[in-house]
Parts: sequence; C-alpha cells; structure tokens
Amino acid sequence: MPLLPHLAMFITPLWIAVILGVLVGWAWKPKWASRLNLRPQNDTAFPHSTPSLSAREKDASAGASGPVTERDLLHLWKLVEEKDGGPAWVQMMDRSTPTMSYQAWRRDPESGPPQYRSRTVFEDASPELVRDFFWDDEYRLKWDDMLIYASTLEECDLTGAMMVHWVRKFPFFCSDREYVIGRRIWDAGQVYYCVTKGVPCPSMPRHNKPKRVDLYYSSWCIRAVKSRKDGQLTSCEVLLFHHEDMGIPWEIAKLGVRQGMWGAVKKFDPGLRTYQKERDSGVPLSRCACAAKINTKITADYLSSLENTTSDLLETENQDTSDKPAGRNIPKLLIVGGAIALACTLDQGLLTKAVIFGVARRFAKMGRRL
Repeated sequence: MPLLPHLAMFITPLWIAVILGVLVGWAWKPKWASRLNLRPQNDTAFPHSTPSLSAREKDASAGASGPVTERDLLHLWKLVEEKDGGPAWVQMMDRSTPTMSYQAWRRDPESGPPQYRSRTVFEDASPELVRDFFWDDEYRLKWDDMLIYASTLEECDLTGAMMVHWVRKFPFFCSDREYVIGRRIWDAGQVYYCVTKGVPCPSMPRHNKPKRVDLYYSSWCIRAVKSRKDGQLTSCEVLLFHHEDMGIPWEIAKLGVRQGMWGAVKKFDPGLRTYQKERDSGVPLSRCACAAKINTKITADYLSSLENTTSDLLETENQDTSDKPAGRNIPKLLIVGGAIALACTLDQGLLTKAVIFGVARRFAKMGRRL
C-alpha cells in the first residue's frame, strides 16, 4: 500500500524549481544532476515473465528460506507492538470519512529515508477482504493510477509467497520507477501480517529507464476492530509501515507527504467498496487474490517465542539501510537559483512568489531536519 509514489505527484512545482536551479547552476553540475531525467517518459509494457514455483519456498518449515522469512515477520511484529527500538513516532494527520478513518505518523532514523506509520480503519469490512484488496495486483491496476505494470515472477503454492515486478508512473520530469518485491502473509488467528519488501533479482536485468528502487519496505498488519458505530467487531484496522528510497531528495519528499497524503489515501476506500461489490457479485478471484488466501498459520505465542529464542532475528530493515548519500543534499545555489527563475517567470501560477522564496529559504537550511 505504498503512498510515497502517489505523493510525488503533489510536489511538481517544487521539482520545477529544483530543475530550473540545475539549469542556472549547471557550471557546478553535481553528481545527482547527471541522473535527472528532464524529458517525458513513455514506457511500453514489459513482456510478461513466465511464472515459476520458487524451489526455495518449498521448504516444509514454511519460513526457513526464501526472500521473505521469519526475520521479516519478527521485524513487522516488533513495529506493530512498538518494540523495534526505533525513534519515537510524530503524528502528522488525523482525518476521517463516514466509512473510513486515517491517522499517520513519521519518524526520521539516523540513516535511511523517512519512515511512515499509518492506521486506517474501514467500517463494515472484513480482514480477509482488505487483505485480498491490497494483495490483488490485477485489481490495483484499476484503482491505483500510478501503477502501470505488474506481473508475478515467482510464487509458492505451499506458503503463498510471491515475487512480483511493478512499474510505477512518476511525474514527467522523472523516469518511471520499477520494483522487484518479495511478499508473504502470516495468519495469527485472523490477524494477518503482510510483508512486502524490495528483494534482489539477478535474473531481472536493470535498465536506465525505468529506474530500479532497491530500498523498499511496505508491510502491514490487518485485523478486526470494533466499529465506531455500534462497538461490534465489524470494522477492519490496517497498520501500515512504509519507507523507500525513490531517488527523490528526502527533505522534498517529506514536504510532499505533508501536502498530499490525504488526497492519496482517499482513493483506498472507494476502491475497496467497488472491490467488495465485485466479489459479492461472484467475479472470479484473480491469481494474486488466490495467493493471498495461502498463508502460513502461526499463533500469538509463537510470535512471542520467536522474539525470546531467536536472537539472530533482531536485525531490522533500518540496520540494512545505508547513510544518506551526498547526492540527496541539494546545493543552496541550485535551490535559490531555481526559486528566483521560477518566481520571475510564473505569474500567479501554482505557487505564489512568496511561497516559492519561502520554500527556497527552507530547503537552503539542509542541515536542519524538517
């Protein structure tokens, strides 16, 4: 349930300022500038790969091998229980509609991109329906207007684990992004731990366009909760934990999240309700929805014992991330130059001149976290 690609669409004016700044200061061309794609990107569909059963996932222990393992399950459980040892979460949003409520938090680790935590509650929805909804790539192509391609590379009939290939559409001044994602679901008594993360895939060659996103983590816990209407267990809670490095400067990405998060989130509820109607009408399940029903059964006690007895599983996704690359630090000259050029050419456009100069001043102070 990634949000950041959606939110990138809301920061187009800021990116225009950066691009103009690059043109103004091209004599000082930094390393990251050579990687910017300033022309529109028109991707054609990838040829469909022939899915194959992953031999690694055939292990009878259903967790000792494969790209997504019990290590990932434990990490997600710790995030849900707030036992991962990371920085404190700072609340960003609290919004609701008649059939959905949404809260979001952010934190900034010492290294790696910003991390996001959200809690979404859908009224009159079962955990199984919501699980299938977010797992169903075929249906996601209908409601997620930034997902332009999705295919299954590998799948396991025993555990339901999958490796999928996504291509997501980005604004015109960036190349599209591709993801190779490993994912798997554990069922702890109708509490579903759904792990999705970027995984290496040597057999999938890299291309200049679309750009591969290696650091990607988007996992959630789905469970029934009491309805705010009558107190019955007829609502579904989704706790999402997400971070990724899309190649966009993190300070700009954080601003985009604050400005555009709710607009992206509002798409979930109508998409879910349409999906529910289709399911009720007897529409056949897609391949991914069928895979969502194959998951590894565990107990709450098993999760606790996993924490207590397996010390080598204490590594987290945060420890795997590298320090912020220098390419993310935007030179002050480029930001200010871009803002001046934009302010002098725009006449009451998407941003007022005062806002443009304010943003320039803010991003010039890159040593301070937003």
